[in-house]
Amino acid sequence: MSSYLKSTPNAEGYFGEYGGAMLPPVLEPHFKEIAEAYAKISNSAEYIRDLRYVRKHFQGRPTPVSYLRNLSDMSGGAQIYAKREDLNHTGAHKLNHCMAEALLAKHMGKTKLMAETGAGQHGVALATAAAYFGMECEIHMGEIDIAKEAPNVTRMKLLGAEVVPVGFGGRSLKEAVDSAFQSYVPQADTALFAIGSVVGPHPFPMMVRDFQHIVGIEAREQFLEMTGNLPDIVAACVGGGSNAMGIFAGFIEDEDVALYGVEPLGTSSKLGDHAATITYGEDGDIHGFRTMLLKDENGEPAPVHTVASGLDYPGVGPEHAHLYRTGKANYVAADDKEALNAFYALSRHEGIIPALESAHAVAFAMREAKNHPGKSILINLSGRGDKDIDYVTETYGFGDES
Repeated sequence: MSSYLKSTPNAEGYFGEYGGAMLPPVLEPHFKEIAEAYAKISNSAEYIRDLRYVRKHFQGRPTPVSYLRNLSDMSGGAQIYAKREDLNHTGAHKLNHCMAEALLAKHMGKTKLMAETGAGQHGVALATAAAYFGMECEIHMGEIDIAKEAPNVTRMKLLGAEVVPVGFGGRSLKEAVDSAFQSYVPQADTALFAIGSVVGPHPFPMMVRDFQHIVGIEAREQFLEMTGNLPDIVAACVGGGSNAMGIFAGFIEDEDVALYGVEPLGTSSKLGDHAATITYGEDGDIHGFRTMLLKDENGEPAPVHTVASGLDYPGVGPEHAHLYRTGKANYVAADDKEALNAFYALSRHEGIIPALESAHAVAFAMREAKNHPGKSILINLSGRGDKDIDYVTETYGFGDES
């Protein structure tokens, strides 16, 4: 598709200085097997045919691009558009890589899918994929997130997944990853650890980006068809960063398109009050790969906070760290208050209830529009807010009625 995507990462899984696979010896052969299997089938006509069938006839792709006229008028300046991944089956972009990972697992002869989840969207998507392909499913989820995202927990269980509550440490996404890895080690012969973002040891940052690239491919073609031009700005929320890499990949060779990742600033810039890794972090290692990381006084991954459970991670995908260091993408932050305001605004004025994660990208567009008159902003609306409505209304009410 493009020279950047074909040459990055390198054979060892490094995006410049970031990435790689730092694994305990017991897991090295299993990740090598995954990398070899992906290299073999990613160019297989049979695999591509099966994946295209699933995307069209099960997921409901392509998802549309919507012009947000009312939000654009309210914000003033740039015209705002949204790639509607909230209309992908299960309500978020996560199914794009989950169905592909499950199909890979089937080709490898695996019988079980395992993963971590934060907001529950990856867990729901993987449980959906397991049901579709007739596989077992085990999902690890922090107790804090289980309480916040109860509807998604119910969905996972209805889909037949075993949901494992994680009660140690911060009881959130980082601990869910730790717990899932521990459980995976003795099951690695029969299970695939289907990592839920562009994070983890090689080949997952590359694979998940490739599987999510469909978002960028569709969005680029759709925007050109709608407007005759490419967008001036493409923006997406970034926790681990899979939805952002998906849409960025469609525009990464276009020099006139500015890419913006929007991190969660939480309640303040104080360590522990946010999860804005690139904004405030430094180089470090987490979960088997090198990236940028929020660290505590001991150099360990720091506690993080954001209103959006799916962004609640002290690290970031290694490719995002690389894009930041090389200047290919820009990274900014939106705080909890801005995200909540955007959540209410999109709901009330466009008839779209966004996920709290996606609301960070909406907040960026609303904030930046006035600075770019005559320009266009395309955001990746990575998920819908069904999972968040109980938490938001019980905690914050229904927003400003005026």
